[in-house]
Amino acid sequence: MIIGVDVGTSVTKASLLGRDGSARVTHSVRSTLHRSAGGRVEQDLDEVVASVISVVRSVAAEADSPVQALAITGQGDGLWLRDAAGAQVGPGLSWLDARSAPVLERWESEGVLRRVYGLTGSGMFPGSAAPLLAHVAEHEPQRLERAEVAGYCVDAIVQRLTGEVTVDASDASLPFLDVPTRAYNAAVLEACGLSGFRALLAEPAPPGKLFALDSRSAAELGLSPGLPVSAGPFDLPACAFGSGVRADGDAALVIGTTLGCQVLRDEVTIDPDADAAGMWLATPDPDRYLRVMPAMVGTANLDWVLRMVGAGVQDLEALLAASPAGANGVSALSFLSSSGERAPFVEPHARGQFTGLSLETTPADLVRALCEAVAYAARHNLESAGLTGEVAACGGGARSAAWSRIFASVLGRPLHVPHEEGVGARGAAMTAWDSLGEPVDRELWSNARHTVQPDAAAVEFYERGYRAYLESIDRARPVWRSGGGVSG
Repeated sequence: MIIGVDVGTSVTKASLLGRDGSARVTHSVRSTLHRSAGGRVEQDLDEVVASVISVVRSVAAEADSPVQALAITGQGDGLWLRDAAGAQVGPGLSWLDARSAPVLERWESEGVLRRVYGLTGSGMFPGSAAPLLAHVAEHEPQRLERAEVAGYCVDAIVQRLTGEVTVDASDASLPFLDVPTRAYNAAVLEACGLSGFRALLAEPAPPGKLFALDSRSAAELGLSPGLPVSAGPFDLPACAFGSGVRADGDAALVIGTTLGCQVLRDEVTIDPDADAAGMWLATPDPDRYLRVMPAMVGTANLDWVLRMVGAGVQDLEALLAASPAGANGVSALSFLSSSGERAPFVEPHARGQFTGLSLETTPADLVRALCEAVAYAARHNLESAGLTGEVAACGGGARSAAWSRIFASVLGRPLHVPHEEGVGARGAAMTAWDSLGEPVDRELWSNARHTVQPDAAAVEFYERGYRAYLESIDRARPVWRSGGGVSG
């Protein structure tokens, strides 16, 4: 058995996983996002570590057979500054943080974003490490003077549990890594003006690396000292592999707070004419990569529109049933994040809209229009990432049968939804078993899912709707860039 831990943005979960990929026991606890003016979104590392200790200890207490390893995954991006002992140097800056938007605007005007994209094939957004590091260097230089490590959530936790300073190659991929070689690209650091902080970046761990749980942490977790600890990949690639993605061109769609749209690829290719968005991620297999388009739209948009109409998640199926495909003429752009959009294009000032409203528009029409807009965004991102194969879907949004059917119909292909909801922890555990030299039966894991078929009658309708969606974005982008409101 392996205990898989997924340290999400607001919830930390741990599961006791068997070799068939099923969870015997799961415990979860919420953690806090601290929001303040200027688009700041922060987390307290001590609270996050305490959440890990809480859920792992609860799961370990119920384990009825030996635990072979602790496998950790969690949120990526952001900036988690620590000292040599692993103590936080100021709060962790979440990937949702928008304070560095002015840095990105400056880098765009100076051509930095395009140069970095040409070197790595990866774009940047306000919550990625490079602009956050540049912002802190400009506004809080004393923090960097005290810091020994500039890393991410997963490696911050691993440092606390094992004493090791490390980073998984998936986390390190954006934006400083040359992904095929797994080495930091000095030209990228120079382009961002961050060469002076190279010493804060931990060397990526080699594939298959395991760490050892120290005695203090073992006592807190209720596990054995020296227990192998696997660190990564972070949650997006962990979800891809945990949901059964195996072949070149296959995709994983994580319908969570945001959309994690990713496609498995056998080689890294860089299109110099494409938007400087998305990212290439290293994976546990050094010869395979993930092309990821991490859009800022997702279930957070659903939560918002349900609040606006006075409904809850429990009402979603009925609301979607009460409005037909096309939402009775209402359409939407779903860019509601305060930090704009980051894939498949980067627009820090992107904002949402509804069009086609009338006195006859119902709450159900508003909900369906936004759900369809998120599905269009998923298609936009997956096609930009190179989708050619099957699509696995996971996350809270995939639990809705009606919304899943919309996604399948917009994509024009089936969605394969794993029976186990904790696919991030599954992916981390799969990696840990590989590192232990005891790989699991991947075909068995991939078959443990159900399939949502497209609605044949809606596919052609949504094809036209998708083209109209792309045209709406083309009209809106110049308005966003000018700082004005979005017109229909």
